[in-house]
Amino acid sequence: MEIETLWKEYHAALGRFIRRRIADPSAVEDVLQDIFVKVHSRIDSLKDNQRVKSWLFQITRNTIIDYYRSHKRMGELAEGLSNSEEDEGRTEKEMTACLRPMIERLPEPYCEALLLYELRGIPQKEIAEKQRISLSGAKSRVQRGREKLKELMLECCHIEFDRRGGVVDYEPRRGDCKGC
Repeated sequence: MEIETLWKEYHAALGRFIRRRIADPSAVEDVLQDIFVKVHSRIDSLKDNQRVKSWLFQITRNTIIDYYRSHKRMGELAEGLSNSEEDEGRTEKEMTACLRPMIERLPEPYCEALLLYELRGIPQKEIAEKQRISLSGAKSRVQRGREKLKELMLECCHIEFDRRGGVVDYEPRRGDCKGC
């Protein structure tokens, strides 16, 4: 993969990711440049082009950590930055504000099943009893509801996932999103 292609494809997303973690705009540009210098020098270490996004975001996290270390401001290091799982969890938490309105847009059986299971934490067995359906029926409603919810979210936002399916970053596709 060529550096120019990577720059064109990921420059904006990486810039947004960095701006959420570093307040100084000039430092953001410096860090972004450092990242692409590292990418240029390490591109040969990328063995699987399908994992380029995860690879770039890991380099980005490490470069942000290096930035804070070099400025002796570790106290300002964004919470969870050194641990990608915690960072992904924070991004997912930011997205949860959109979940209820999007769930409420789903067809009734899926809407109720997801509200009960995902937001209220009611076990699927109790949902089956409440809705007077079989346990497998309740499980199917939750699963199908999740699939329909994912479709709505992807219509509304550009979501970047890591290799395990965790959310790395997101950006609304347009300002008039009807879901959140």
